[in-house]
Amino acid sequence: MAHDKNISPVDWYVASYLIRFTEINDPNNEDPEEMFISWENTIIVRATDLDEAYDKAVKIALETTEPYLGGPDATPVQWAFEGITELLPIYEELDDGAEIMWAKYRPRKFKNLQKQVRKRNEFRQ
Repeated sequence: MAHDKNISPVDWYVASYLIRFTEINDPNNEDPEEMFISWENTIIVRATDLDEAYDKAVKIALETTEPYLGGPDATPVQWAFEGITELLPIYEELDDGAEIMWAKYRPRKFKNLQKQVRKRNEFRQ
C-alpha cells in the first residue's frame, strides 16, 4: 500500500512562519515598499494531517505577536504574523539523525554550492 507523502506516519510536522517587526502607530506598516526586520521561525508540531499542523503552527506563531512597549521611549511595537512559509511532514521517528527537513535545488555550479556551507565557528550568534 502506497503511503500518502502529505501525511506524517509519526504524526510530526515541521513548519516555518514569517513575522515582521512593526511600530504599531507607524502609518507605513502596510506600504508594500517599506523595509522591515523579519524573522522566519521553524517549529515542529504534532498533528494527524497537514490541515491540523497548519492550524497549530498559526496558533503558535500568533502567540509571538502580542504588542509591547519597546526601546527607551517605550514605543508600542509588535511582531506581525505574515504567514506560514513551509509545512512538511516528518517521516521518521524523532531521534539523533532523523531527517526532518529537506530542500531540492536546481543545478548549480560547484563553486556556488561551496558558498552555501559554513564553518563550525560561523554558527555562533
